[in-house]
Amino acid sequence: MSEKLSTPETMNMHIYQKIYEFAASAGSFEGYVYRKHIEEMDMDAIANWTNNLLGAYKQMPADVREEFQASYDQTLGRAIRSLTNSLGEQHEIILKLKSMVKGNLPESPDDFSKQKWFKWMSI
Repeated sequence: MSEKLSTPETMNMHIYQKIYEFAASAGSFEGYVYRKHIEEMDMDAIANWTNNLLGAYKQMPADVREEFQASYDQTLGRAIRSLTNSLGEQHEIILKLKSMVKGNLPESPDDFSKQKWFKWMSI
């Protein structure tokens, strides 16, 4: 990756803001690739997005990653399941994405078995 993630602007960002932006990017990525065929996707954008996610993931402090890893595994895992249908298990993008998953992959891109913490909260 040619550009550094730690610029003067990002060095002053609060960790919560970094986590939010990272999670938003991961969730957007999952939505973009959801059950799409390769001809429906901009593969240059997918490669760039993957590199950005990987770079940000590596820059997160280990204790912070540990706190969101299980949720990230699910989000990224569903994206991997969508992309694997078009790219195959050994594609460079799939391998990069899998390097960020520490637990089991979801069974499918539709595996939303984990309950959201806020689902049971009243408004």
